[in-house]
Amino acid sequence: MALGAPALVSVLGRKAFLVMALAPASAAVYALSWTTRVMDGVHPTEVTQWVPGLGLELAFRMDTLSWLMLLLVGGVGALVLVYCSAYFSPTASGLGRFGAVLTAFAGAMVGLVTADDMLLLFIFWELTTVFSYLLIGHYADRKASRRAAMQAIVVTTAGGLAMLVGVVILGVQGGTFRLSEIIADPPTGGAVTAAIVCLLAGAASKAALIPLHFWLPAAMAAPTPVSAYLHAAAMVKAGVYLVARFAPAYSDTTVWRTIVIVLGVGTLLVGGYRALRQHDLKLVLAFGTVSQLGLIVLLVGLGTRSAALAGLAMIGAHAMFKASLFLVVGVVDAATGTRDLRRLTGVGRALPLTALAGGLATASMIGLPPLAGYVAKEAALESLLHGEGPAWVNTVVLVGVVVGSMFTVAYGVRFFWGAFATKRHVAAAVARANEHVRVEAVTKDAAAQGSAAASAPAQRGAGFLPDDAPIDPARIHRQPALLVWPALVLALLGLATALVPHFGEDLLAPYADTYPVGEPGHLVLWAGFTPALGLTVLILGVGAVLFWQRSAVERFQASLWTGPEADRTYRRIMRRLDELAADVTAVTQRGSLPFYLGAILVVLVAGPGLLMFIGGQWPEQVKAWDRPAQVAAVAAICVASILAARSRRRLKAVILVGIAGYGNAMLFLLHGAPDLALTQVLVETITLVVMVLVLRRLPPYFSNRPLVASRWVRLGLGVAVGVVMMGFALTVPLARVASPISLDFPAEAYIHGYGKNIVNVTLVDIRAWDTMGEISVLLVAATGVASLVFLRTRSGEILRERNATSSGAASPGIWANEEDPGAALRRRGVEEEAAAGKQPRMLVWLSAGRTLAPQRRSVIFEVVTRVLFHSMIVFAIFLLFSGHNAPGGGFAAGLVVGIALIVRYLAGGRYELGEAAPVHPGLLLGTGLFLSVGVGLIGLFMGKSVLLSTAIDISLPLIGTVHLVTSLFFDVGVFLVVVGLVLDILRTLGAEIDRQAEASAREDAGPMEAMEPDQIGGGRR
Repeated sequence: MALGAPALVSVLGRKAFLVMALAPASAAVYALSWTTRVMDGVHPTEVTQWVPGLGLELAFRMDTLSWLMLLLVGGVGALVLVYCSAYFSPTASGLGRFGAVLTAFAGAMVGLVTADDMLLLFIFWELTTVFSYLLIGHYADRKASRRAAMQAIVVTTAGGLAMLVGVVILGVQGGTFRLSEIIADPPTGGAVTAAIVCLLAGAASKAALIPLHFWLPAAMAAPTPVSAYLHAAAMVKAGVYLVARFAPAYSDTTVWRTIVIVLGVGTLLVGGYRALRQHDLKLVLAFGTVSQLGLIVLLVGLGTRSAALAGLAMIGAHAMFKASLFLVVGVVDAATGTRDLRRLTGVGRALPLTALAGGLATASMIGLPPLAGYVAKEAALESLLHGEGPAWVNTVVLVGVVVGSMFTVAYGVRFFWGAFATKRHVAAAVARANEHVRVEAVTKDAAAQGSAAASAPAQRGAGFLPDDAPIDPARIHRQPALLVWPALVLALLGLATALVPHFGEDLLAPYADTYPVGEPGHLVLWAGFTPALGLTVLILGVGAVLFWQRSAVERFQASLWTGPEADRTYRRIMRRLDELAADVTAVTQRGSLPFYLGAILVVLVAGPGLLMFIGGQWPEQVKAWDRPAQVAAVAAICVASILAARSRRRLKAVILVGIAGYGNAMLFLLHGAPDLALTQVLVETITLVVMVLVLRRLPPYFSNRPLVASRWVRLGLGVAVGVVMMGFALTVPLARVASPISLDFPAEAYIHGYGKNIVNVTLVDIRAWDTMGEISVLLVAATGVASLVFLRTRSGEILRERNATSSGAASPGIWANEEDPGAALRRRGVEEEAAAGKQPRMLVWLSAGRTLAPQRRSVIFEVVTRVLFHSMIVFAIFLLFSGHNAPGGGFAAGLVVGIALIVRYLAGGRYELGEAAPVHPGLLLGTGLFLSVGVGLIGLFMGKSVLLSTAIDISLPLIGTVHLVTSLFFDVGVFLVVVGLVLDILRTLGAEIDRQAEASAREDAGPMEAMEPDQIGGGRR
């Protein structure tokens, strides 16, 4: 559904949200269909192997807690999507993306609450983080939205990483990552204690507990449907879910109880206190949500059965009343254009159904009977009155909950009063504003008639700014039913569920009974005259007084020292972090590639190298060489490497490095690895040519100064790294504790890969996924190089000889602006033969050879190229088709074709390259990758694994049986990718740089000349 959301919006407009609502609604219906069986203890489980070798699996399980969360995520999500169909303007932009992300977020939440594998749970956890970032930042053109989205993803991602550490520790200590098995048999120990802290840190970041609560109020910059879903029923509930999920296993530990009590009570009090002084209705609800989340986490994490039952009931009640209240705020905002409770008056009379929904939801939030919030809060107070911990801890928790509930009553009543009440002082201000409008109209009429005395009333009425003016109830318009009814439905559900509390107890008690201590709790609408009822009356009374004296409370709050606010502290930390990053970058990122490489190599020598020499296990006997030829090859490598390290000239260094590479190829050959030797030679050849092409645009020397000291530093570091790597080669094999898998490669290559060339079968079958990744990297690299080099728009243009324009004798060819000292010598015989009427002796050896200036051409090179090119192509085809059982393969064949193209380019220039390969490199790269992927799917269709080779025998007339292996076509894809890469490099680092250099070399070149075709002439046919 998420993938099809943009298409649905393009066809149906905002009504597409009604179709999208079916996705989360289906999850709620599924949960409802399992209600009876879940109550009976039947927990549906689905397990699919994901990566069997690593023990990763897609495991899903639905118990009572998952059932409750799935019902809330699906039900509230469906209503919010219905609400979206009327909330957004028909002409609003980005609805397709918004609908897709919101639906995907609902899917991620469904996966999170049903995952029975902790690693899978973490994946869904991070998906909700990413999707919430996109939803909060929906209004990307607003700075507040961008800042809030970034703040949310930074905080929740940091918590997610901490949670991952805890998950890994638990999985390793418990010997399994199955969540149900960890809870049933929880591991213990010091490492597990650290894991508990990490898990609670992740939960605190997601559930907006102190001191990480500040991201949630800032996230109110998101559209109202996002606030209603993410911050009432979904995202923040993920943190609550994590605490509730692990509480049966670890709530009896000291570290768990300490963290839960401190964070829960602290968040409850801080959120409620901050909500009392907010004037934006969404911010009142935001800080109220922070407070309520603290209460819920406290209840589900406290560890007693009765508190857990109350917490589960509060999860459901909170989702209904808080989502309803957020939706109500959206209706009020749409009807009045403001959320400032100081400007609102008479809204309840203008929007009676919205006021009804807001009244029911507010009553449930503050704990008035007969609503779900009252039932849950009564159960919570009853549980805390009979706590299982030390008396002073129980007292602190109970007092904290009572005081926090008083704050809840105060800001809840203030919210309803601010949104819907008719306020006398605001009504009077509205009357004055209307009088001002009438007077202003009269003033304008009088001014039009030339009356100068009419300007005084207008000046007196100018005190009201339009943005601060109170809202006139007469101008409030009723909103569509689809905007009002979702909030009303949620509010009425809070009433309906409270009327059958025993049913809720039967549903939720099985999970509460999994907690380690305490007596079972009960959900009742009337329990008689109990201490809990007395506390409820006290809470309501004190809360009402706080609302009555709200002005005095606000003045009192303003007079107190607030201390460092979490939001400002976060911003200050981020600024300091940016400054530190800038300072570190200035020191380490100096723009010097030798410095970067040197730092890496120094760490290699000083770290792993030093440890190897100190504690490594060395072989008792080392054989220096097998044959004298190896000594000669190693000597050549050492000499070339030393000279390269001391070289000042770039070209000299490149050639010396190439010699070292050819020496390695000789070593491969002497060790009986012709495949590796062939590939090494081909790669070194192409690398050498490419480096020379690049050097044309670089200075000839590495530095203008003869830095003798730096040469010795480079030489010393090179020798140290060489010694360390030699030591690794000797010590690492001795550290092996198991037989290498390469021992089975010969048999596996022949039996399953149908080939005798182990190297090639490894590339196209055994390690085909690696090869797939490597050719993808090659494609990306080619695209990156082309993007950096091309000044013009990169297109499918191929430089053909017929497309070049001729300019006659004035410009006899490409690079014709250079001096030609041999011109007279060349013209001597040609002009004499032409004067005698004879055919000139000049022959055309290459198709586009005439596009080069005569002094740039070499007849010997052209003849050799003409002779070798087609032979190299045939040899490449031979390597391609014989590589499965003999040295060769697609990679080597592609390199041979690449060298053939390089020879054509060097002999005839860029137009000769177009004649040799009149195809766009991107087509070869894309076709090769597509062919490799497509062939990999054949094994899937044959009932085998992806990229697994399949043998196909075809009988052809006159030929007989042809034995084909699907990996051959995979090799063809690799061949095309390599050819496309070399061709793209030649077009960019060769042909395009040629064109740019030639254009810049012309003294009369204009700024737009680089965009024009080449001017050629010269050679004859």
